[in-house]
Amino acid sequence: MTSGFSSVDVPLGTRGSIRKQFATQLAVERTRLLYQGSLLPTLFMLLNGLVCAWLLWSPARSLLVSVWVVWLMALVALRVIQVAAFDSAMPERQAQPSWWRMFLLGSAFSGLTLASAAIALVPVDNFVQQAWVFGLLGAATLSASIAYAVSLPAFLSFTLPCLLPPIAFLFFNGDQHQWGWGWLGLILLGALLVVAWQVNRLIERGLLKRFQNQALIEHLQSAQQRSERLNQALAGEVQHRRLIEEQLREAQAGLESRLALALEASELGLWDWNLETDEIHHTQLRELFGLDSAQVRSVRNDLKPRLHPDDLPLLKRTLVEHLKGRTEDYRVEYRVRHSLGHWCWIEDRGRAVQHCADGRVLRMLGTRRDISAQKNQEQQQRLAATVFEAASEGIAILDPDFLLLAVNQAYCEVTGYCREELLSRNVLELPCSRDARRHSVAIEQALDQQGRWQGELVEARKNGELYPQWLQLNGVRDARGNISHVVGFFTDLSARRESEERLRYLAHFDELTGLANRALFRLRLHDAGQRVRLNGRSLALLHIDLDRFKLLNESLGHELADQLLKQMAQRIANAVPEADTVARLSGDEFAVLFDGYTNLSSLVRVTTRLLDKLRVPLRLEGHEMVISASVGISLLSDATFDLKALISQADMAKQHAKHLGGNSFQFYTENLRASTLERLQLENHLRKAIEERQLLVYYQPKLCLRQGRLLGAEALVRWQHPQWGMVPPSEFIGLAEETGLIAPIGEFVLRQACWQACEWQRQGLAPIRVSVNLSVYQLRQGKLVSLVRQVLEESGLAPQLLELELTESQLLDSVEHIITTFEQLHALGVKLAIDDFGTGYSSLSYLKRFPVDYVKIDQAFIRGLHEGSEDAAITRAIIAMAKSLDLKVVAEGVETPEQLALLRKQGCDEVQGYLISKPVDACAFSALLGRSMTRFLQ
Repeated sequence: MTSGFSSVDVPLGTRGSIRKQFATQLAVERTRLLYQGSLLPTLFMLLNGLVCAWLLWSPARSLLVSVWVVWLMALVALRVIQVAAFDSAMPERQAQPSWWRMFLLGSAFSGLTLASAAIALVPVDNFVQQAWVFGLLGAATLSASIAYAVSLPAFLSFTLPCLLPPIAFLFFNGDQHQWGWGWLGLILLGALLVVAWQVNRLIERGLLKRFQNQALIEHLQSAQQRSERLNQALAGEVQHRRLIEEQLREAQAGLESRLALALEASELGLWDWNLETDEIHHTQLRELFGLDSAQVRSVRNDLKPRLHPDDLPLLKRTLVEHLKGRTEDYRVEYRVRHSLGHWCWIEDRGRAVQHCADGRVLRMLGTRRDISAQKNQEQQQRLAATVFEAASEGIAILDPDFLLLAVNQAYCEVTGYCREELLSRNVLELPCSRDARRHSVAIEQALDQQGRWQGELVEARKNGELYPQWLQLNGVRDARGNISHVVGFFTDLSARRESEERLRYLAHFDELTGLANRALFRLRLHDAGQRVRLNGRSLALLHIDLDRFKLLNESLGHELADQLLKQMAQRIANAVPEADTVARLSGDEFAVLFDGYTNLSSLVRVTTRLLDKLRVPLRLEGHEMVISASVGISLLSDATFDLKALISQADMAKQHAKHLGGNSFQFYTENLRASTLERLQLENHLRKAIEERQLLVYYQPKLCLRQGRLLGAEALVRWQHPQWGMVPPSEFIGLAEETGLIAPIGEFVLRQACWQACEWQRQGLAPIRVSVNLSVYQLRQGKLVSLVRQVLEESGLAPQLLELELTESQLLDSVEHIITTFEQLHALGVKLAIDDFGTGYSSLSYLKRFPVDYVKIDQAFIRGLHEGSEDAAITRAIIAMAKSLDLKVVAEGVETPEQLALLRKQGCDEVQGYLISKPVDACAFSALLGRSMTRFLQ
């Protein structure tokens, strides 16, 4: 340096004053150097300590060595933490004495730790180990002592606790062989003291020289700056003195012009308000309000009517507060209607400039400016902030270095972090961005080249939960084309993935039962068919249908029916563990696929076991039920066979099992196929017969035994086929019940019978009561009462001349519903009868609740009717029971005079059968009405 100051040239007195002046700086600098230089010796001490522990390790001393190593590692960790805390502290805090004291305490403990190793761990009888351990500990002591030589107290705080205890121990433990190590320790201590003193002196001299040079440089720079400022001030003063006179001359002339230009540039309007006269003077009035000054002379009369009503209270309150002296300035924002009709925002600033003697304000001056654009911008910002915060997707705004500047609530909810934990942090360094960190290079390249990046990642929330995330990053460029911000959109795909998984599951599995659905079943069947073609294996299909499930569904309700289906599905799956696929096809239909069955007997055994397990009673919310099933079995062993035909054959066999009464299984055979095709053909012809009016109604007369004449007739349907001739009712009535065709057939018979009864009356014949049979299917539809009412109204038949019959076995099907329907029919005046009485299982408690008028004894009892027979006893009991319930009795199937005589003797009311007449058409029945029937009573 050219200043001539150096550490050599400074006198001793000056050097002492400099030392006092820089004592604080020296202390802080020493502390900083100690912390900076302590990290490497500390780690070196840890390494040497671990090597010593390894050398000294033995099972007998494992505990002592382990404790010493743990203690050493704890001291090293504390020193590392201490150094990190000191580095992160502010300079003002680093100057605190506590750092110095903590360092001395740590160095003392470090020295004692090494001393304890030399005393307690070094073996006394192994010179090699002694040499290694003392050498390593000495090396660690030497490195730390040199680093701590910046400060003699720090050096002594480490060296003395480290060397003196071992030296004393080696001299006074009574073993002369170890005195050599003690002399070596003394020599090392002396050498370290000399070296430390020299290092400390050199460092102190260097620090003083550096501080002295820094102070000198700062002094010279300060003097130079003061000189430059003085020169500039002098030059400015000279220039100012030259121009001041000219400026003063021009000031008066240019003041108004400059003020006008300044106001115009700032878009400010001046106003001067005289509160005593309420006069006000404005500038920039046209620019602000679109008005001339002449249009606004008074605040109350001209300006107040233009103010927005919602802003008047605030304006008045602010003005009053200022006029009372409670505020320094008058400042308010309000809306004024522009001359063009729109509202504009105005900011008023003013101050009272003149007061009267009593302190009342006389005059105010102020400025006014249009802030409509600012308000619109604020509104847009609020709207953008609302959209930003209310967005369902997570949104984050980052700087070019990916530091988070803003996040919305959705982002916090997705990641699990709060805003305070996220802002000002690098998003790629967050634990919730581990996958994005792996793609950071690609993201940066895409943003630089294309301005955007998007992709699917697997990230973790704060709680460690992994979730799929769709990330879209868009770069925002400034006027120079550089990326100034990055906007990220974070979408949690968990719900979408769950929905997709759910859809994939529902595409192949039944939601209610968890079994394979029809689609998966067809896939499995196709795969099994391929294996059959390749390997020649056999394939068996079981088509299962629960018996009377539709009735249970209607009786129990859908919820209980669904629970029943789940239990039945579980039973099916458990009953056939050897099956390849168990599927629910639809409703109460299931399919079981066996790929490679052994023989027919094994299929029979498995199917029998399945039916037995299904029939086990189960309880469902207080209801005990026994569910049976019908099973159809089809087999495939021919590799050229059609799989669709396999399904239809199993369904055909199942329908046959159900037709036989259910609770059974049937194998598909060619005869079954023929029978099914015949039934299908018969069903088609029956539908055609209903449409083409091939059905006829025949009437079988009922003879009143007390009056000896015909009082009623039972309407019976007959089918006159064009090619087949007369089709017996036994061949198509059951089919009509199964297919639901019984409803239109029953309606046809009802209408025809009512019309015919009225026609007989129009022919002058005696009124005849016609009986029409009902089916349970008609009752289930719930339209029977309205149908009967309509038919009676259309035909004009008296209700008491119509009798509706329902078999006894059908009474147990939905008892309460049938009772309600019978009560409604009885209220119409229609007669009701129980057909085939004695063949069902209805109890007397049910029977007395039905509002019936007639009981018909089944012909099975009439056939065996003769004196002393059991059928005679049953018939006599039925008649007696009916009489006790005030019911009339009709016996059907009477074919012999003996039967007729016994029935008359027992008190039967009416009879019908071949003895009286076979069912005949309407014309033949008209002829019967004209004949005398007394011959049957003789």
